[in-house]
Amino acid sequence: QVQLVESGGGVVQPGGSLRLSCAASGSFASNNAMAWYRQAPGKQRDLVASISSTGNTYYVDSVKGRFTISRDNAKNMVYLQMNSLKAEDTAVYYCNGFLSSRQGKWGQGTQVTVSS
Repeated sequence: QVQLVESGGGVVQPGGSLRLSCAASGSFASNNAMAWYRQAPGKQRDLVASISSTGNTYYVDSVKGRFTISRDNAKNMVYLQMNSLKAEDTAVYYCNGFLSSRQGKWGQGTQVTVSS
């Protein structure tokens, strides 16, 4: 079973930046399309950004121009650079495979809180 471990969250002021990291067991992250998702309190978990195995990226409109997803296949890692953070970005962030690669078991996620 694939293990997913997210890290890098924290408390930041509006306009600040954070870089999230995702470590996956084995070669899962290197061999699959990956994505970051987020779940705000009382809301469903939603897609934030995805990256294909060849590096093509997709972002939801609300984070375009502010977030950047990247991958390091040699390290089996996926990252999410988040700039110009807003209060509405507050959520627990998770990484997982994208579409058919998505695993049923999620990691613990990493909390991002944007507050002044």
